[in-house]
Amino acid sequence: MGINSISSLQAYLAHLWRCVTRCRKLDAEKEVIITIPIGARSRVNPPLLEGYFGNAIHLKQVKTSAKELLENGLGWGAMQINKMVSSQNYEEVVKIYEGWVENPVILKKGSAYEGNNRLLISSSPRYNIYGNDFGWGKPIGVRSGIANKSDGKIALFPGEKEGSVDIEVCILQETLEALENDQEFMEFVTKT
Repeated sequence: MGINSISSLQAYLAHLWRCVTRCRKLDAEKEVIITIPIGARSRVNPPLLEGYFGNAIHLKQVKTSAKELLENGLGWGAMQINKMVSSQNYEEVVKIYEGWVENPVILKKGSAYEGNNRLLISSSPRYNIYGNDFGWGKPIGVRSGIANKSDGKIALFPGEKEGSVDIEVCILQETLEALENDQEFMEFVTKT
């Protein structure tokens, strides 16, 4: 794509978005959407301290047609995600938060973030989930819980091994079976 600022996470999300879209066998002109949480800590002025307790995020979407996403390749999909993330600055964060104050929206199950043409990313591979010890010892696995399950919901956690990512993908059974047989997807996935 002529740029070297696409992160490995953006490339990974684009890969997942393309493969799930292909396995869902959507109409070519169907709009497909990936919704990604954007961290606001470093985007506000002054930046929030690293030790700030609480969420400082907002959700942003990248939209295209199934045909455009699949025909333009992984680099193109990753670039669309990169452009959206790169556009998030102080002014955008303030605009989003001021808009929320004017028209508050509380997300709930069955919201506009669900559907067979959508992926909703949650959690973060930056949060050290395996570093938590509540007195039971080090975690051996992480899951998001039953309340957070719907078609297209994807949770990302840092993997137990340095530099790895654990992913929890909630998709319909027929999409999962197609994904298991998708050569492009399986070429870059390891099972543990």
